[in-house]
Amino acid sequence: METTYGAYFLTITGIHGTHVLIGIVWASLLLAAFLDDPATDLAGRIEVFGLYWHFVDVVWIILFTLFYLVR
Repeated sequence: METTYGAYFLTITGIHGTHVLIGIVWASLLLAAFLDDPATDLAGRIEVFGLYWHFVDVVWIILFTLFYLVR
């Protein structure tokens, strides 16, 4: 992929992958907090995590459309 398209694709896909990795680590930390003390009120943190995860999903749908279908 020596083209500009390839460079953009790899860069943006890598950035998106980083956000997914952050989400997985965040989910793991929330799970660990829940397993440590199930009585802990995590509702607010889980809701924020859900919003973040859906944001990552929407961004991926947009990226998929831009790089695969519009090309």
